[in-house]
Amino acid sequence: MTAGSQVQDDRTGSIYVAPSLSAALDALADYGPAGAPFAGGTWIMRSPIRHEPLRPHYVAIGKIPELSAIRIGKDAIEIGAAVTHAALAAALAGLPEFAVLAAAAGSSANPAVRALATIGGNLSALDFYAADCMPALLCLDAAVEIASRDASERMSLADFLKRRSTFQPGRLLTRIIVPRTERKTAHARLPLRKSGDYPVAIVSLSVNVDTASHVQAVRIAIGSVEQTPRRWGRLEAALLGAVLDPARVADIAAELAAEFTGRDSVEVPAWYRVSVLPSLVRRAAATALAN
Repeated sequence: MTAGSQVQDDRTGSIYVAPSLSAALDALADYGPAGAPFAGGTWIMRSPIRHEPLRPHYVAIGKIPELSAIRIGKDAIEIGAAVTHAALAAALAGLPEFAVLAAAAGSSANPAVRALATIGGNLSALDFYAADCMPALLCLDAAVEIASRDASERMSLADFLKRRSTFQPGRLLTRIIVPRTERKTAHARLPLRKSGDYPVAIVSLSVNVDTASHVQAVRIAIGSVEQTPRRWGRLEAALLGAVLDPARVADIAAELAAEFTGRDSVEVPAWYRVSVLPSLVRRAAATALAN
């Protein structure tokens, strides 16, 4: 394991501050199941509240330059896994095609959490069902890069979400790659309280329309309703070729909403998460048209 600072903590055992990506991957490989990456820590530090044991060892990755960088290229943007929600929202503020992701990152949780929580943590927390950035990235056709000491692999975000619970110890999400293209986007969420909170439901929309507002291509992703965010394929198919009219979109969404099985929680019953989808879809369509 490459030299780096090591901090002993009575609660977690040890925290190794990795000086480089290769050092972090070496440490994660050496620790195996006893270790885990630590970035913003907003999810890990609440593990005791969820009655989850902390790992004996953590590898701090927040000071690794390539993991904290955002690269805006001609054909794609690349987002390091340790980029915070606040930094991501600020970096994308002037790019209308990424309005959905800027809104997702800029409206999640509250300002204190956004200053610490990272995009990689948002995607990697297995039991966090209300992540704002997941549906936003799904509707943008994002891919992710997963690295280990010996190799790296790129896959679609949809594949990552299916496979993330099966990854062996030592693997780390290092960056998110989002293609650039002309599109209108929007992010609509219903929080539990106006003051900022986890959302009841999320609708993220990316759409291409012609001069008469006919839908040429569309991607709609739903989050927080079920345990894993997913595309709404039947609604997408129903909108292709038609005028993007928010009221009509909401009517179609109401007809198709029964395909979702909402998740129960102490805050919100399952049926309510599904019932608000048509209004959120309407709001997202109206916002996209206005952009």
